[in-house]
Amino acid sequence: MDLKSLVRDIPDFPKPGILFRDITTLLRDPQGLRYTIDFLTEKCNEAKFQADYVIGMESRGFIIGSPLAYKLGAGFIPVRKKGKLPAKVHSVEYQLEYGTDCLEMHQDALHPGSRVLIVDDLIATGGTASATAKLVQQIGCELVGFGFIIELRDLQGRKHLPDVPIISLIEY
Repeated sequence: MDLKSLVRDIPDFPKPGILFRDITTLLRDPQGLRYTIDFLTEKCNEAKFQADYVIGMESRGFIIGSPLAYKLGAGFIPVRKKGKLPAKVHSVEYQLEYGTDCLEMHQDALHPGSRVLIVDDLIATGGTASATAKLVQQIGCELVGFGFIIELRDLQGRKHLPDVPIISLIEY
């Protein structure tokens, strides 16, 4: 299946000069969604990730991470923006183009030594994925890899990530 044909390009979003790769058109297509989850599962199995947990970042990482965790026989852990989780959290601040942001995960979500796979819809500069990896490593977990639907290769996000396998289904 040609997944690129299911991704909509939106010029000048969220600001002029940006070409936004919108996966909502892929998600609404039943065969496209099924194929995406099955293909990502296949790639994770080929890489022998053997994750205990899949982590997805707010919010599109939740959409991809939950069914992937189910298919891999792993638990799912949400990583959220600051102030969205009700229990005690681990936090990590990270740099944005202009300013900083913060990601959080419940303190009881993972146990040291757990094997973790981080997934999201897209990797651009790698800031969010890198911050999530720091959160995982602070707890003493083993990061087994990353999985993305889309990778924007020109932005070189991979160079900001730890040296673990990275899967991307579509590259631009």
